[in-house]
This record gives sequence, C-alpha cells and structure tokens, in this order.
Amino acid sequence: MAWIILFLSGLLETVWAIALKQSNGFSRPGWVAVFAVAATGSLVGLAIALKTLPVGSAYAVWTGIGAVGAALVGVIALGEPATALRALGIALILGGIVALRLAGVE
Repeated sequence: MAWIILFLSGLLETVWAIALKQSNGFSRPGWVAVFAVAATGSLVGLAIALKTLPVGSAYAVWTGIGAVGAALVGVIALGEPATALRALGIALILGGIVALRLAGVE
C-alpha cells in the first residue's frame, strides 16, 4: 500500500510543479490554489509512505515520478522541445524508479 501512496504522491508532485509554472510567480490565484492543494497532498502522501519505506528509496522514487511527469507534460502540453537527449534522460529516470521498486525494499 505504501508504494501506491508514494506513486500517487509522485503524480501530485507533477501537478504542483506544473501549477507552479502556470502560476507565473504566484500571480495567478487559481494556479496558486492548485499548487497549494497538490503540494500539500504530495507531501502528506510522502510522509505516510515514509512510515514503512526507507527514505532513500522513497524520496528518489517520489522525485523521479514528479520529474518524469513534469518533463512529459512540458513536452506534450507546454510545447517544450522533445529531443533525443531529453527522452534518454526521462528513460534513465524511469529505469531508476523501476530498479528501486524491483529491489523489493519495504
């Protein structure tokens, strides 16, 4: 269950990162609200997952999911460049996430 919570918290990290960008320096209140709710949910989920998961693995997976999600949203929805090197970087992060999960650390 902790891994599921951690995964969902990582997705919320993606949401708050994109909302932070869209808030334009906290000048757009709707996006600031999305940021605040998503960031709070993400951190609460991480805290719950850390009750049973080791901090090194959990934090790396959490930030990895957020980084991959933000990079993908940037390319797909925000018009950021989709380069081969960027794709390689995303793939390497995904590989690290999978490796940490397959390590079976509980």
